[in-house]
Amino acid sequence: MYGGTVLQAGGSGGIVPEGSRAEIFSQIFEVFVALGALVGVVVLSYMLYNAYKYRDHDGRADEDEYERPVLGEIPTGGGHGRKLLLSFTISAVIVVSLVLWTYGALLYVEQGAAAAQPEPDTAETMTIEVTGYQYGWKFTYPNGERVDGTLRVPEGKEIRLKVTSEDVFHNFGVPALRVKTDAVPGQTTTTWFGPAEAGEYQAQCYELCGAGHSFMVADVIVMEQSEFDQWYENMGNNTTSGGSNSSVSHPAATEVRVVA
Repeated sequence: MYGGTVLQAGGSGGIVPEGSRAEIFSQIFEVFVALGALVGVVVLSYMLYNAYKYRDHDGRADEDEYERPVLGEIPTGGGHGRKLLLSFTISAVIVVSLVLWTYGALLYVEQGAAAAQPEPDTAETMTIEVTGYQYGWKFTYPNGERVDGTLRVPEGKEIRLKVTSEDVFHNFGVPALRVKTDAVPGQTTTTWFGPAEAGEYQAQCYELCGAGHSFMVADVIVMEQSEFDQWYENMGNNTTSGGSNSSVSHPAATEVRVVA
């Protein structure tokens, strides 16, 4: 996958993951699942061990009776609290380390969003303006061309998004790419995603914005670089849906919007 996750911290060789948003959130999920599974195995194993150790059977000697835990009594043999202190210390170290590691990963995601502020695009980045309206999305590319309903981006690039709204509150999100941000009238929010693999994804609105909210979707198409370059060069001549200068009607909209 593009933008493979590496263990870095601001490029200094730490343990904070870097890569695409999808990879970062996937790794956070995997770490939580692995740690939860490990804790579950330890707890269940200890429970089964004690159930077997103190089981009732004919061969058990009467003098062993005193070793069995008794309901309502404090267990003996705890080492004067040393076992309890050790368990609390280990738990605290694990929890605090996990919190700090997750915070570092999410901070990297937010720093990526900060990098989406207006800056000259490079060979590795592209900035696209996203405008929400009732009930659709418009995408303005660096060349000034505007496309309604379909976001096309090149494979292998970090895509920076500057998101706003022309009427009411919306929220632009692409679940498969782990990107989501508010679209607020009169304000611009920034976010980013990628590099992403070639394929088709779906963006939709996650803020209840009116009767046509459920129809407020857009296709996100990640294209191979050569294919995207050809489309980008000719997009000014496109007249079909998904190109500039296209007329798009939305099922719940009250008018047909013409995007220049």
